[in-house]
Formats: sequence, C-alpha cells, structure tokens
Amino acid sequence: MATASALDKSVPEKLAPPLDATAEQPPLFDGTTKLYTCYTCPFAQRVWITRNFKGLQDEIKLVPLILQNRPAWYQEKVYPPNKVPSLEHNGKITGESLDLIKYLESNFEGPSLLPKDPAKKEFAEELFSYTDKFNGTVYTAFKGDLAKEAGPAFDHLENALHKFDDGPFFLGKEFSLVDIAYIPFVERFNIFLPEVFKYDITAGRQKLAAWIEEVNKIEAYKQTKTDPKELVEFYKKRFLA
Repeated sequence: MATASALDKSVPEKLAPPLDATAEQPPLFDGTTKLYTCYTCPFAQRVWITRNFKGLQDEIKLVPLILQNRPAWYQEKVYPPNKVPSLEHNGKITGESLDLIKYLESNFEGPSLLPKDPAKKEFAEELFSYTDKFNGTVYTAFKGDLAKEAGPAFDHLENALHKFDDGPFFLGKEFSLVDIAYIPFVERFNIFLPEVFKYDITAGRQKLAAWIEEVNKIEAYKQTKTDPKELVEFYKKRFLA
C-alpha cells in the first residue's frame, strides 16, 4: 500500500489574491468549476485539502473571499447563505463543507479518500457525525475550564485513533476524508491552546501527536495551512475579546 503522501496528487500553485467588497463578480455558470473559499476558514480548508489531494487544481478554480469585507454579489447572486465554502459545478451551487468533501470524492477523479472496507466506512460516518460536537465542545471551553471541558473531546479523538492499528490515520493506513474533516480544527487548537492557555492537546495523547505529525507530511494539507501568528491574533480577537 502506497503511503498517503505518495498518493497525494497536489501540485504547488500560485494563489490568487482574495476578493473584497469592491471586487467584480467572476462570471457565473460559465462552465468553470469554482470553489468559493477563504484562505483562513477551517470549513473551507476541508474542501481545499480534498481538491489538492485529488489533484484537481486545474479542474476546480479557487475564488477566495475576504469574509470580513465580503462582496455583496456573493450572497445576492451566488450563495444566499453567504458562507464559505460553496462549489459551482454543473450549473448549480452547493455548500456545507462535509457534504462538499464527499461530493468531490464522488464526482471527480483522483486518489480515493474513502475506504471500501465496511467497518471503516461505518466508523467514518460515526466520526463525521461527531465533528460538530467536537468543535463546539472545544470552542465553548475557551470560556471555561479548558482541560476539564475540552479534555474529553481530545480524548475522544485519541481513542478513535486506536480503533484501526494498521496505520496512523483515523481509518488506519488510509488518509481519508475523516482526517480532512478534523485537521483544520485540530491544527488551530494545537497552535492556539498552548500559546494562550498553556494547554498542550497532545500531552498524554500519543496517537493524536503522531497523527498530527503524519498529516503534516501531506503536501495537499501543508499548502492550505494558516500562518500561526495570524491565527493566534485572530482567535484572541474573536473568542477572548
């Protein structure tokens, strides 16, 4: 079995500057598949990583937005919920990051990111359904007793990583959409919590530490990472002000 990094079809790309409220709208439904995104949004990052891993940089064009000053046309003409990510494909716009990573898996070429093994498939769905609870628990704990309140959420991931011992990822040896669903958020917590709360999410969680290390070997992910200093500043303003 080839390693995840060997299957990674990502190629380095020059990123377009993000669009603000003054930017003109790109043509809609012109036959180009577009991923409306934000370079610093963890939800959008899920779809960006999936696109990169599958080597779809030429097939899916990134349209980055500045969310703090987003163009009015995005809500009016593209995606009424006014959130990212959204995908323009085959004459329609769809959103919601977990739905979109599955959509890319089903509708585009590239290395598979979901296992065929039924037990792993079932566990993947369990972990997808836990993502919102995981994120909500940790974010809420910023205002409380972090170790006590967020600890069980990180323990849940540590335990999940013990389920299949044939590799370092959530589904064992295969890097999958499950890893992609979690890494943008874990990445942020792994930077922000030690810096601000002196809480190390990997302390006593060997599998979680090894998983973060392995995911960081994957180019498709590395190209989407946010600058740690910017991230800490943004989180301080957003959650602690």
